[in-house]
Amino acid sequence: MVSATMVKELREISGAGMMDAKKALVETKGDMEAAQDWLRTKGLLKAEKKSSRVAAEGLVGVSVEKIAGMIVEVNSETDFVATNEEFKSLVKLVLSECHNCKNIEEVLDKKVAGKPLRDVVTEKISTIGENISLRRIEKLEGGNVYSYVHNSVDKDLGKIGVLVSLDGAHDNEIGKQIAMHIAATAPLALSESELDKSLIERETKVIKEQLIEEGKPSEIIDKIMVGKLKKYFEENTLLHQKFVMDPDLKVSEFLEKNNQKIRGYKRFKVGEGIEKEETDFAAEVKGIVS
Repeated sequence: MVSATMVKELREISGAGMMDAKKALVETKGDMEAAQDWLRTKGLLKAEKKSSRVAAEGLVGVSVEKIAGMIVEVNSETDFVATNEEFKSLVKLVLSECHNCKNIEEVLDKKVAGKPLRDVVTEKISTIGENISLRRIEKLEGGNVYSYVHNSVDKDLGKIGVLVSLDGAHDNEIGKQIAMHIAATAPLALSESELDKSLIERETKVIKEQLIEEGKPSEIIDKIMVGKLKKYFEENTLLHQKFVMDPDLKVSEFLEKNNQKIRGYKRFKVGEGIEKEETDFAAEVKGIVS
């Protein structure tokens, strides 16, 4: 059964009208992802925007030591807490302790002033008054590692963090430019060969159904699909994207021009993929004063 809540959520994600959103959910038996694809096929997806429910507050932190970089995400319940000094100090502490750790549990087990870091986090929850969690950490090593933080609230802390590893002469400016590009464009993978095959299959299916819907002859559909998939790879794989600092060049061409080769990258954005309950602030205030 398709509920009004599901229709509302799909409308917020897709920008589609109410009846189109409802029909998409009915046609796909309530599968939210498939419903978005159905809307794309019909040309009814107004904007692929994330629902306000897909959010969480907190900070991303980056730290580079010699040829290794760490990136972490620490979450809080509100942005107010995320930008206060006590919370920022906690994220910096996590960064300072995580360089030799392979996973979150190892970080939380690290002793800080004689007690596990997990106990420090628990104490912060009590003093700050909000739930706080160390959500994820990643390590990037080898070559020259560079970092960038977008929407910075302090040194190496912000809402989007990037690490990138390059082979070539050490060059902070080039490293920063590539990291800034990654922050801005959010590539899905380094190259086509590293792109998740399920994403390619999903995109191929949507493109084919769009072409059939448009009434394109079957004998030319495969040819058109080749071009459309090529465009998809150009837009979503780092090496094939147009370089934001110089759109006349692809990222791969910019790197080649500067005798650099990319080994890998990591990009975190605060709250991506986290479901956060949507609240009606006005209704809450009304309830308090009534």
